[in-house]
Amino acid sequence: MFSIADLRRRLTALGANDAHAGRVLRHWVQARPLTQGRRQLEHYLPLAVREALPALMDELHGLATLVERHPGEDGSARLLVRLTDGQTVESVLLPRDGLCVSSQVGCAVGCRFCMTGKDGLLRQVTSAEIVAQVALARRERAVKKVVFMGMGEPSHNLEAVMEAIELLGLEGNIGHKNLVFSTVGDPRAFERLDQGPVKPALALSLHTSKPELRRELLPRAPRLTPREIVEAGERYARSSGYPIQYQWTLIEGVNDGEDEMDGIVALLKGKYGVLNMIPYNRVPELPFARPDWDKARAIARRLHERGVLTKLRDSAGQDVDGGCGQLRARSLETPASMRDARRAIPIAPVRPAS
Repeated sequence: MFSIADLRRRLTALGANDAHAGRVLRHWVQARPLTQGRRQLEHYLPLAVREALPALMDELHGLATLVERHPGEDGSARLLVRLTDGQTVESVLLPRDGLCVSSQVGCAVGCRFCMTGKDGLLRQVTSAEIVAQVALARRERAVKKVVFMGMGEPSHNLEAVMEAIELLGLEGNIGHKNLVFSTVGDPRAFERLDQGPVKPALALSLHTSKPELRRELLPRAPRLTPREIVEAGERYARSSGYPIQYQWTLIEGVNDGEDEMDGIVALLKGKYGVLNMIPYNRVPELPFARPDWDKARAIARRLHERGVLTKLRDSAGQDVDGGCGQLRARSLETPASMRDARRAIPIAPVRPAS
């Protein structure tokens, strides 16, 4: 396991300068053939780099390998990805050329309604492994947006996530506003996000307007109140020029009442942001229910009428056990012979996206 900084040091030791390293990294993260480019490698890269390149690219491709692919009817696909030490994470190919990546194996926040944190944090995902998820997905199809909303809390692996964001924004051909850093509201993230050359868009997991309920639903999240989180988000929105994406997992009987709607209006009306309301993604192991879609649509409509820009979204992959962490949990609990009989599609060699 190594980081992007480690990779750059290895290239430097072979005689590569910054431009040479950039060329190699672009080929990797953009899933481009080594023969592609205005200048042939033999006319550009030092001999030692060229000689090491085939083995190095094989090593980079091996950082994240596809185990299972579960396509959804909405155009998404849930990917179970194996890392080099045998641990697995989930990535999700989203409709409209998006990709959701994981930044940790497990999670320490322990959100009551999320499968990922059930077993706690197992290990960090390195910056190179994060980028490898993007490179892997691009061998499946085009990726023009990357959201850090998969397994893990990105602010708990902050330096690795920011290193990956910087590479994706500078060499990965992804617009900075299309790199979305998602957090439960860690003060370290607010301090760090605008310090680098790539300033990502920010998504904040709100889920409730009530401080007491937030502590119950997100027991190990930083002890910021919903109002403090929104105030910090508003400062970053004005600084970066990107509206904040406030995430609200809508749970039947928990945070879908009129009191919460009043709380949302008090928090978000007039703010530079949008509320993404996502009906809960059912997980049989957890005691929460998904609200009726008509009810969710009515809530979103009323909020919009009251001055809060609200978008009702469905979590991708509802038809393929799509709850974050759920696919990984199935793979660990279910014998391979039984998994093969499920909906997973056998993995054939992947082709570069056109």
